[in-house]
Amino acid sequence: MAENRPLYLGPRLRRLRRELGLTQQAMAHDLEISPSYVALLERNQRPVTADMLLRLARTYRLDIAEIAGDEGEGYARRLTDVLRDPLFSDIDLPRLEVADLATSFPGISDALLRLHQAYVREAQALAEQRVAGPLAQDNEPVQEVQRFLAANRNYFHDLDTAAESLAAEIAQAGGGTAWLAAKGVRVRLLPPDVLVDSLRRFDRHNQQLLIADTLPAASRSFQIATHIAHTALRSQIKQAIRVQGFSSPTTATLLLRALAGYCAGAIVMPYAQFARAAQQRGYDIDALCALFGASFEQVAHRLTTLQRPGEEGVGFFFIRVDEAGNVSKRLDGAGFPFAAHGGGCPLWSVHQVFRCPGEIMTQWLELPGGERFFSIARTVVSGQTAYGGRRILRAVALACAAQQADRVIYAGNGEPAAASVTPIGVTCRLCQRAQCTARSLPPIGRDVMADEYRRAAQPYIFAES
Repeated sequence: MAENRPLYLGPRLRRLRRELGLTQQAMAHDLEISPSYVALLERNQRPVTADMLLRLARTYRLDIAEIAGDEGEGYARRLTDVLRDPLFSDIDLPRLEVADLATSFPGISDALLRLHQAYVREAQALAEQRVAGPLAQDNEPVQEVQRFLAANRNYFHDLDTAAESLAAEIAQAGGGTAWLAAKGVRVRLLPPDVLVDSLRRFDRHNQQLLIADTLPAASRSFQIATHIAHTALRSQIKQAIRVQGFSSPTTATLLLRALAGYCAGAIVMPYAQFARAAQQRGYDIDALCALFGASFEQVAHRLTTLQRPGEEGVGFFFIRVDEAGNVSKRLDGAGFPFAAHGGGCPLWSVHQVFRCPGEIMTQWLELPGGERFFSIARTVVSGQTAYGGRRILRAVALACAAQQADRVIYAGNGEPAAASVTPIGVTCRLCQRAQCTARSLPPIGRDVMADEYRRAAQPYIFAES
């Protein structure tokens, strides 16, 4: 029974003695015991008896509960939470060892907890400095990849044509699974727990491509195509990366993954066939999903790549955000301005579609400079389909220049100049619209006027100049 368990309070007793400024001999004199017994208690070589608890409480006017409280349990719980940090994921940390540390060495436990808190605060400050500080990290790997893709308008001719030829070969073989089988690779669908939370893994020893069986059909096909891209088109992808110098190996790794995904999309949706279908269907994303067995996000992503000379499609800008407004992907084929730092405009429907999951929202947008765009936004779900599986809800949006919107089925036959538009900004800090009631921050370079006698509808009133 827990109540009959011996009570060891060595570190706590030692800390109490030091706080009181006593030597072991002085404490032994106060408690009417020998100095050697005090030493044994402090080294947890003897349990603290009920009589000793009463002596401590009476002698030093302490609360018994304060002395005997299970401080180690609290430290153990907090240490366990801290040790879940991915920083320690490769270290075996048995619960018993954590409990022993918390119980026997509360001082060290406290020091470790403070150190981790300082680490977390520093990491947060560094992240904020990178995305919002005046000296933002221009060579941050994710930003480097985004700049590289934007510089190429998200179109890579050599990769696209190579993937298109490979797609024809795969179709002739009877699909990706059959094509891989001819190369000696077997595709197997396995439960996520067998794959240890992976969606795709290649078993080199047995020449098996393992795919999570809880993925939707479109995601399975895309994962197979991604593996084919990594293997059959690896030299072409590396050549595309090699021509550009990057600040770190991480950038090259992320770009390799991005271009493999690009090639996978080109395999599932070959350029000429996809571009022709997109034009015939008025860029109807759901129709294209059905034709090519792809997901809404995969098709939307592919629409941004229709930049082949002589066979260009509508130029689309693509963005993907989560419910907190964090941008996890953006691709520019439309010349749409986008802020590198700070949040987007809350008036854009991409931030509102979470209220009606699965429904497409259309919107005409007008930027402060007068440029107009037509936007399509919808939520998408990623993750596995099994009950209890983690699924992530995000929003994606495509935007094209208003002059091209008449080619898009969602815009109808309306005249862009006469359409009802929503005035938006790139981001609050760069938007000069003085009358915006959705503003969260004042724009850079404008003085905010104070008015003690009037509260305007908008959050800030600006000086004229």
